[in-house]
Amino acid sequence: MNTHQIDYRIIGEEMQCVEIELDPLETVIAEAGSLMMMDGSIQMQTVFGDGSKGDQSFMGKMFSAGKRVLTGESLFMTAYTNNGTSKDHVTFAAPYPGKVIALDIAELGGKVICQKDAFLCAAQGTSIGIEFQKRIGVGLFGGEGFIMQKIEGDGMAFVHAGGTIIERELQSGELLKVDTGCIVAFTKDIQYDIEFVGGIKNTLFGGEGMFFGALRGPGKVWIQSLPFSRLADRIISSAPKMGGKRKGEGSILGGLGGLLDGDNH
Repeated sequence: MNTHQIDYRIIGEEMQCVEIELDPLETVIAEAGSLMMMDGSIQMQTVFGDGSKGDQSFMGKMFSAGKRVLTGESLFMTAYTNNGTSKDHVTFAAPYPGKVIALDIAELGGKVICQKDAFLCAAQGTSIGIEFQKRIGVGLFGGEGFIMQKIEGDGMAFVHAGGTIIERELQSGELLKVDTGCIVAFTKDIQYDIEFVGGIKNTLFGGEGMFFGALRGPGKVWIQSLPFSRLADRIISSAPKMGGKRKGEGSILGGLGGLLDGDNH
């Protein structure tokens, strides 16, 4: 194997984290800002890109890091190495409520494609890059845009997503239609395209957007029940408006509604 072999356990239910167990000199890479805690023998080092190719030239590292910017991530990642003489642990937390998904990249064909901000951490030697969607319809209307993340290697990687995660195994030719924001990840043989919802009433009043994500097997797909964009929209719509009033305070209940939900100021 080219990547380090790491052990792990996923902790929690609704706001999960992943604890990585490192043998001496083993390393795990993670997105900047995802660290929750680490044992005393763990040493952290900031690296350009994902650090998967240690013999790259400076310009090669800059190019690798620059590709990450296209997916909305930082130029840098952080490598955590166990410099002690016994097993130690480092723990990473997801940035919003949801689940952490453990992916054995070798068992999944060496490559998994995921939404832009899904990657959390992985064994050193894993490559985190960009995946261009070849179909122009996916790029324009796919919700995640023209560029997605790709995770390549032969070790363990961990991604996070919102709400509950459903894993589906699609047979050859089997079609699954999904809200574009709910797609978390899929294996390399899955064909990803966009389908128009169809019908004037569906388009104007359906409330589900104009396009579905069309995933066709064979392969595995992971679907989330609560995309972060949907969660953010709900939070924004419920936030205080001009004058300090919240959504719904102009209803029939008026001030009584505020008392019922605990807002008595």
